[in-house]
Amino acid sequence: MSDNTPHGEHPNQFALMGQRRFAPFFWTQFAGAANDNLFKFAFTVMVTYQLSVSWLEPSMAGLVIGALFILPFLLFSATAGQLTDKYDKTVMIRFVKNLEIGIMLLAAYGFYLDQVVVLLACTFLMGLHSTLFGPVKFALLPQVLSERELTGGNGMVEMGTFVAILSGNIVGGLLVAIPEIGHQTVAIACVAMAIVGRVVAGYIPKAPATDPALKVNWNPISETWRNLTLAHGNLVVFRSLLGISWMWFFGAVFLSQFPSLAKEVLHGDANVASLLLVVFSIGIGTGSLLCEMLSRRHVEIGLVPVGAIGMSVFAIDVYFASTGLPASPAMGLSAFVSQAAHWRVMADLALLSLFAGLYSVPMYALIQLRSQPTHRARIIAANNILNALFMIASSVIAGALLKSGFTIPQIFLFTGLANAVVAFYIFMLVPEYLLRFVAWVASRFVYRFKVQGDENIPVQGAAVLVCNHVSFVDAVLLMAASPRPIRFVMDHRIFKVPVLGWLFKLAKAIPIAPQRDDPHTYQAAFDAAAQVLREGDLLAIFPEGGITADGKLQPFKGGIMKIMERAQADGLNVTVIPMALTNLWGSYFSRVERGNAMVRPFRRGLLSRVGLNVGAAVSPAQVQPELLRQHVSELLAA
Repeated sequence: MSDNTPHGEHPNQFALMGQRRFAPFFWTQFAGAANDNLFKFAFTVMVTYQLSVSWLEPSMAGLVIGALFILPFLLFSATAGQLTDKYDKTVMIRFVKNLEIGIMLLAAYGFYLDQVVVLLACTFLMGLHSTLFGPVKFALLPQVLSERELTGGNGMVEMGTFVAILSGNIVGGLLVAIPEIGHQTVAIACVAMAIVGRVVAGYIPKAPATDPALKVNWNPISETWRNLTLAHGNLVVFRSLLGISWMWFFGAVFLSQFPSLAKEVLHGDANVASLLLVVFSIGIGTGSLLCEMLSRRHVEIGLVPVGAIGMSVFAIDVYFASTGLPASPAMGLSAFVSQAAHWRVMADLALLSLFAGLYSVPMYALIQLRSQPTHRARIIAANNILNALFMIASSVIAGALLKSGFTIPQIFLFTGLANAVVAFYIFMLVPEYLLRFVAWVASRFVYRFKVQGDENIPVQGAAVLVCNHVSFVDAVLLMAASPRPIRFVMDHRIFKVPVLGWLFKLAKAIPIAPQRDDPHTYQAAFDAAAQVLREGDLLAIFPEGGITADGKLQPFKGGIMKIMERAQADGLNVTVIPMALTNLWGSYFSRVERGNAMVRPFRRGLLSRVGLNVGAAVSPAQVQPELLRQHVSELLAA
């Protein structure tokens, strides 16, 4: 197993499985998730079908086990986040895996002697095990992966988690059903899986603490509130946490209703319910893996609206596909799959979960990328707390809807419509998602957009991006090329263009006018630009001062010098990156034909090739209009 491949040079996310910085961690979390579900499902089957426990009704067993498992997430996530920030993450992982072995030895005693109380205690303890592991799981990735690997790494982890959940449920159900020795077999399997996880964890390289001086607050209530307040300090991150928690709400509604959907609506047996779970897991795993390809190996949150749209469309179609199916005796798998109407339901569930993968993976990657490293695990812990609350809320709301007379398809319809409302609300609160979606669509479905040298765009720190100005969508294409949000300084007249003007206002672009025409707007633009750089963000300018009228690179104006002088006066170390948009002249959004743009939409055909060449940062001595123009000219010719 190699540990020497430079970050970002592997061909795809699967190559991470050959690298020590990722593979042992992947298999450790896979083994833990599989063991959680093997244990829980086997225990649920045991108390539902095999034992008679007077004080635990079979109909309530699944709910009690689920509630006990999720309770530690509410109680101890805040503490887990602190410990993960304070200590080496590898040390934390090995501690958690040692704890898992102890819990599974106790569970083995419970399975051997059919001790339900002991197994209920182990359910709570396994929830604690997962609570401690959760912040480590997501805080480790940005510490060992580059920005270009983060989406792929998260996709692999999400895929692995759902495959592990599915495998654990299937194996647990099969083992516990073995006549006479089923319980003992489950006990051995749980202990063996815990030992395997611990052995693999021994190969995870060290991941140093990000805040070793942190003083741990052991009060879970006050620390939970502090974590949520800390997360709220970065509104984009906090609202992304809410978006992920909503996805867990959405998914929990469907997963919890699969047995009832299979039995009462689709008229299938228990194997049909398992098939629905398999389809759902394959869908979300596929969606998670697709993220890296669709994002071109960047953290592309433009995929989140794509995911949200798909989730709503196919959740609503589940309602139409499953309503009005004729009653019949309980069907086995072969009879179920022989009917075309059932294939539509399965396709809806597969596509719904695929889009859920597209929705969740970029959000996780964004949180990891934008969270302050010293607080990252505590932000992840806040996410786990919110996830638990939303999942509990989903159970309460689904139960209330069922009691009020809703059918299961109607609950799915309600959830799909609610998802559309929630998604729209989030995207209005955090316009960056919508803006990135527009940029993603433009760069893939309007143009064939190729970026060269995108590794030169800094992933941290203040920088000024200097680019030629060819069309009305230059800013949109730059958004598509950058993993970080960009603030643009743009001619004030462009804000009057329908749709595009609204889009640029949403992007908080900075309007600028000639000083002789509007001195107030001119000065306000430079004040706003200085503030962007003080906040450590990306600023983009088009130094030609307007869209080229003849396709040629125009002389650069002196605004860049004023921006850099203000930055130096503020004591900032600001990088300047030259860029060149290529082959846009003559496209629909550029000025041709008597200086007019946006006439004859198909004059270049569909999906015409355009590009962006990004140069290396220029030295401070070369930050002069004519020298920068020369750099951009060279990039145009490249």
